Amino acid sequence: MPQTVLLAEDDRAIRHALERALTLEGYRVTAVADGVEALAQAHRTPPDVLVLDVMMPGIDGLQVCRVLRAEGDRTPILMLTALVETADRIAGLDAGADDYVVKPFDVEEVFARLRALLRRTAPAEATGGAAVGVPEKAAPPERRVEAAGLRMDPQARRAWRGERELELTRTEFELLELLVRNEGIVLDHSTIYDRIWGYDFGPGSKNLAVYVGYLRRKLDEPGAPQLIHTVRGVGYVLRED
Repeated sequence: MPQTVLLAEDDRAIRHALERALTLEGYRVTAVADGVEALAQAHRTPPDVLVLDVMMPGIDGLQVCRVLRAEGDRTPILMLTALVETADRIAGLDAGADDYVVKPFDVEEVFARLRALLRRTAPAEATGGAAVGVPEKAAPPERRVEAAGLRMDPQARRAWRGERELELTRTEFELLELLVRNEGIVLDHSTIYDRIWGYDFGPGSKNLAVYVGYLRRKLDEPGAPQLIHTVRGVGYVLRED
C-alpha cells in the first residue's frame, strides 16, 4: 500500500510540482495550500509523513508543527524553508520538526529525507551483522542505555541527564542514542548521516551541525561538563571530561 504524504505549501507552482514528483515516486499525496487546511486534513486522515512549508499565510508551518506535537502526534515532519539562518532552522526543530530542506531544493534530496524519516518509523526488521569498526545503531534488547550521566529508554523514547528529563524530537533522540551507545568513540560525519538520515548530504551540509548545536543546548547545565565534543575535520564524540 502506498505511503501517504500530507503536503502543505502556499506557492502553487512548488505545490503542484512537488505533488506530481511525489506521486510519480509512488506516494499517495494530499496537497493543501495553508496551515489551516493542513491541520484539518491531519486530524481527518492522519498521513504517514507531513511536508510543511514554514512560511504560509494564517497558520504557518511552525504553528502546525507545534499544535500536532502538543496533541501528542508523533508523525514525522519535514519542513520546507527559504530561511537559511541557523536560528531559523533551530526554530523548526524547537517546534518539533524532524528534519528540514532549504529552498531551492533538489527533489531527490526531498525523496532521500522522506525515505529516512519513514524508515525510522517503520517496524524493525532483522538485519545482518555490521562491518568491523562500524558502530551499530539498531537498539539491543536491553531497556536502558546509560553513559556519561545520561540515561535513555529507547522503548519509551525518554532520556534524562541526572534527574532532569530531556525533551527531545525524534531526530535528537536518535542522534543522542547513537552517541551514547558509542561513548568515547569518535563518529565521523558520514557515519552519523548514514545511521540517522540514511543518506550522506555531503561536506557542505549544515544539517548535522544544527542538530548537534540544538542537542547541546538541551543537554548542557551550568557547572556541568560538556558531553558532546567536536573533533574538527572528523565528527563528534560523547564523553564526560
